[in-house]
Amino acid sequence: MKLYYAPTSPFARKVRVTAHELQLGDRIDLVLVNPWSDAALRSLNPLAKVPTLVRDDGQVLFESALVCEYLDHLAAGGLYPAAGDARWSALLRQGIADGINAAAGRLFADEHRPSSERSSSVMQRQADAIEAGLDRLERDAGALSIGLADIGAISAACALGYLDFRWPGRGWRDGRSGLARWFDVVGQRPSMIATQHRLP
Repeated sequence: MKLYYAPTSPFARKVRVTAHELQLGDRIDLVLVNPWSDAALRSLNPLAKVPTLVRDDGQVLFESALVCEYLDHLAAGGLYPAAGDARWSALLRQGIADGINAAAGRLFADEHRPSSERSSSVMQRQADAIEAGLDRLERDAGALSIGLADIGAISAACALGYLDFRWPGRGWRDGRSGLARWFDVVGQRPSMIATQHRLP
């Protein structure tokens, strides 16, 4: 399989962490791309976004939630609990974390636009979404798996790592001691260390 990724993308990192946790890393060739300009990526994925996975049979999957679920299915990994409350909780945490990532990506991009092209109300909305999402994860911190044993925990870890990467001094840990302690532990897992964000 081939995974098209960018090292700054939290969504691509989520897939890479998932692959590591499922011990599928040696079955995936990583293809570094610039999603803004790579014609090959656009030919595979009409959205020209990462992550994009090309399966062994040539079929293409994209959007991180779908790619992670496919990898879990492939490995019979159990990162998606069976139907019931545990499943809905894991998927909800994935959704919250993905929402934090989307808001953070938008906010980061807006901060780097000329001031005349920024919308203060849109930027505030994104900042509020990040803070509220973090507060919800803090409330649920006790239920997060130290072993990154479900997709909700993996997604949360990648969202927190993305905030550290983009805004190392912003202080998301302030007032969120449970979440901070959890991340200090899971951030040392081999899957998290091997997939750390970096500039291309």
